[in-house]
Amino acid sequence: MVAVSAEPIQDGWRCHVTVDRQGEHTEHVVTVSRGDLERWSSGFERLDVEDLVQSSFEFLLEREPASSILKTFELSMIVRYFPEYDRIFSRPRK
Repeated sequence: MVAVSAEPIQDGWRCHVTVDRQGEHTEHVVTVSRGDLERWSSGFERLDVEDLVQSSFEFLLEREPASSILKTFELSMIVRYFPEYDRIFSRPRK
């Protein structure tokens, strides 16, 4: 299970993420910028942010154990490690 709680900060959002999966418990802090939301989310509200981060963690958990996920990171770092993230999550351009 992945639980996400987002709080607004100056230039975006700070998300506290808890992962309980296969007997493993980890906690993470993810920063999401407005640019991240423009690139990968369908909106800019709290629920949009939490949905994006939850989906992003599900993506990560398909590729690595929770204990391998950085404890603190910016959402945009995911694409550095997993280039396919951008293709999967990018919003269609208008």
